[in-house]
Amino acid sequence: MELKGKIALVTGAGSGIGKAAALRLAAEGAGVAALSRTAKEVEKTCAEIKAAGGQSLALVADTGDEAQMRAAVTQLINSFDGLDIVVANAGINGVWAPIDDLKPDEWDKTIAVNLRGTYLTLHLTVPYLKHRGGSIVVVSSINGTRTFTTPGATAYTATKAGQVAMVQQLALELGRHGIRVNAVCPGEIDTNIGENTNSRHREETEVPVIWPEGDIPIAGGRAGKSEDVAETILFLASDRARHITGTPIWIDGGQGLLR
Repeated sequence: MELKGKIALVTGAGSGIGKAAALRLAAEGAGVAALSRTAKEVEKTCAEIKAAGGQSLALVADTGDEAQMRAAVTQLINSFDGLDIVVANAGINGVWAPIDDLKPDEWDKTIAVNLRGTYLTLHLTVPYLKHRGGSIVVVSSINGTRTFTTPGATAYTATKAGQVAMVQQLALELGRHGIRVNAVCPGEIDTNIGENTNSRHREETEVPVIWPEGDIPIAGGRAGKSEDVAETILFLASDRARHITGTPIWIDGGQGLLR
């Protein structure tokens, strides 16, 4: 129970990495505010936390909407009276298409969710973290930070690179307040995010490469699990990572090195 007495906010907590992180932090004693755009999903996450004896609060908001996020953070503070850990996980793959086919509104949507959403999450929570220090963990990706081979993923990779730049900038800015800021950069993880990916004309941008044994060396080609990422988030949120800040950690089984 190394997080007993701590309060955490996890965005995108209705499924995948966000849900796994919320469950893992709660299992270590943290009170968890789980936030998602989808009420049904996040309420299920909170129900699982409570069934296991944990403390949770369901928040419904679009991370890219300032008014909704302000209301959600206010609800969190009114319920928990403080904040120690922020996991900025909410994000989308968006549309993957050649740059001359990618529409401006498709670009804008990916930027709005992945970068504006991360900005608003931190903009609205940092004032509370400053009261007692804490840990911010941003969920980025190997795309845009270690690999650049996903066909048509220009908007996505730009946001993921931008998130790591934000982490490194803010690690210096917030260090004086006792706030650590780090990033996790997953590779292929077994989640449902791919179901929301719109890919067009992949063949126009793909550089064909075949890995007979798969492209994840340590796992024989098998994708990682959300729980693998959640374990690293737990570590970064805990006092065990007290001297780590401004650091991206790749959780990809060596995939990014191969690609």
